Amino acid sequence: MPEAPQRPSLDEVNRSVPVPSVYETSFVQKFLAYSGPGALVAIGYMDPGNWLTSLAGGSQYRYQLLAVLVIAILVAMFMQNLAIKLGVVARQDLAQAIAARVPHPVRITLWLLNEVAMMATDLTGVVGTAIALKLLFGLPLVYGILLTVADVLIVLLFLHFGIRRIEFIVLVAILTVGIIFAVEVLRAQPSPAAISRGLIPSLSLLTNHEKLILSVGIIGATIMPHNLYLHSSLAQSRRYDEHDAAQVTEALRFARWDSTVHLIAALIINALLLILGGTLFFGKTGQLTSLQAVYNGFKDSSIVGALASPIMSWLFALALLITGLISSITSTLSGQIVMEGYIHLRLPLWQRRLLTRFVTLVPIIIIGWLVGFNDRTFESLIVYAQVVLSIALPFTLFPLIHLTSITTLLGTHVNRRVTAVVGYFLTAVITVFNLQLLLSIW
Repeated sequence: MPEAPQRPSLDEVNRSVPVPSVYETSFVQKFLAYSGPGALVAIGYMDPGNWLTSLAGGSQYRYQLLAVLVIAILVAMFMQNLAIKLGVVARQDLAQAIAARVPHPVRITLWLLNEVAMMATDLTGVVGTAIALKLLFGLPLVYGILLTVADVLIVLLFLHFGIRRIEFIVLVAILTVGIIFAVEVLRAQPSPAAISRGLIPSLSLLTNHEKLILSVGIIGATIMPHNLYLHSSLAQSRRYDEHDAAQVTEALRFARWDSTVHLIAALIINALLLILGGTLFFGKTGQLTSLQAVYNGFKDSSIVGALASPIMSWLFALALLITGLISSITSTLSGQIVMEGYIHLRLPLWQRRLLTRFVTLVPIIIIGWLVGFNDRTFESLIVYAQVVLSIALPFTLFPLIHLTSITTLLGTHVNRRVTAVVGYFLTAVITVFNLQLLLSIW
């Protein structure tokens, strides 16, 4: 097994959290010690991009896309486990591991591709936060978009607390958002039988163009490239004896538990969103459901009946603001990992944050200037940003599977043949979805 890089990934948090020895404490205490990175990753699975693709899927096809969501989360669990293994066992993040094994031109190409993916990720947070500010305070979209530049202060404030406190803040955010949507769905009283039918995949996912776009959007919003880079680095935040094989195995075990539990939470929240869209807006809007429409719908008794409540509208907007702001933390950390790993350029986090945000704002401002700053335009932009993420996925997944199949890198934890075969198959299926989408557009 090769030595870890001289300067570790995210060295501000690398090995900063002590964990119990393999021979100490109970399962629960160990789980709590390792729990946290999964929450930071999971928040990326419930950002404004997920909101819109899930709500749009529900409003247009009721519960039919639940199957896509469940499959996407299961694939995400599989891939995140591989990213965890790379970080825990090899002590390298995905960007470092790829960069060390590809020619310079390929490395630069992959860096640029991933920077575009980071921009797409950041775009969803910008638009989602701006819309939330408009819903809560009446702030015009253009001012809300420009104001998101200031969220660098929030990122720096959170990072000043240390990674453990950040993990706790994110966990509280996840629980808050989950409770909000659970209450709203329970009040909506969806049909359990219809929901069950939606869990069965349909061939129309490939043959129906609009359904295909939303399906690929859900996949892109669920299995995001930046989360794989992020998890491979955050898995190294725990301080354990990496020379003790038993300790490494236990670290890998509990990191997987952490990931699985939090991704299940992300699945539940996204399913609640899709069910909410399918229950309240299916058959009532012929177009893509907007976040503004959902917000207004909660106050309109002609749409949601007895569910109508200004408080529920306010809670919906608050949850949107929370996820938009919290996602800024993960996109900033992921961008730093990609930049440092591929081109060995290290910037202070505030500089990296401002760079990412300004580059993201350019196309948003141009589009807004050309077609107007309205909810429909920018929410459609979020959906297509998720499609960009899905198209970028194979360029992350294929290297990930290959790297975790290298015995000299992972030793006894190398992928078994069946794991590699399943990984390549799943990535091939995602690639086919992408090609089918591109062909349908042409």
